[in-house]
Amino acid sequence: MSRPSKRRTTGLTAGLLIGPATFLVMGALVTPLLLLARYSLNRYDRTNFMVEALTPENYLRFFYDPFYTGVLWTTLWIALVTTVLCLVLGFPIAYRLARSQSRWKSVGVLLVILPLFIGSTVRALGWMGVLGRGGLVDSTVAALSPGSSFPLLYTPFAVVVGILSINLPYMVLTLQSVIEGIDARVEEAADSLGADPSRRFWHVVLPLALPGLATGGVLVFILAMNAYATPLLLGGARFQMMAPMLFREYAVNNNWPFAAAIAFILMVTTLTLTAASSAFVQRRYKAA
Repeated sequence: MSRPSKRRTTGLTAGLLIGPATFLVMGALVTPLLLLARYSLNRYDRTNFMVEALTPENYLRFFYDPFYTGVLWTTLWIALVTTVLCLVLGFPIAYRLARSQSRWKSVGVLLVILPLFIGSTVRALGWMGVLGRGGLVDSTVAALSPGSSFPLLYTPFAVVVGILSINLPYMVLTLQSVIEGIDARVEEAADSLGADPSRRFWHVVLPLALPGLATGGVLVFILAMNAYATPLLLGGARFQMMAPMLFREYAVNNNWPFAAAIAFILMVTTLTLTAASSAFVQRRYKAA
């Protein structure tokens, strides 16, 4: 058998093997999205909940109402702040773990992974005990300054802290795997050429770690944009983000078409910003 014929046979065999699974996965992903898109164009009715239609009024309602656009902007800045904090705090931890030769390295990795075994709802409840009135922070402030109170629960700060504690392990684990793939001799060469630690970081380590930064940043940003339990429990009823608002429209108000429109707006916004940031990082990585 000639080489081209053999390649065609191999490609056909591979296609037959992965084809059914690919179609199954695509169907499971695409079908619900198409159904959601169709629901978002329907009208809401108090009696029937949803009336067949083809109207953009749900999207117009969202973008013309300052309340809903304000919730979208709040979700964006919470996600961006959380992502930046995860990058700033996660990089030193990941670098230390990746370059460590200690026998306690596995213990450090376990400590990073351990919070992932606890659900986000349970962790949010724990933060409620720390940040709430009469909690650890408030009690400490009252002990240091009798008569004063310093509750942080139901504030944007509490939401950022809660999401940060959930997303930080993902950033650390992603960066650690990338940094471990960077040859340590490259840094040693920079040291031998007289580069100080900051110059070595900005001109050697950071450019080589950009793919990991992009991957970790995208993962953390997507998780923050779609956070539900943390903003609901730590932010309270007055603090609104997209995922809790979506659930309220669907389960409380029974406005399924508008909830579908919110879901699509959240998904498109997240994907657009993720694609734009990934393209920007890729250009910077190639330029470096």
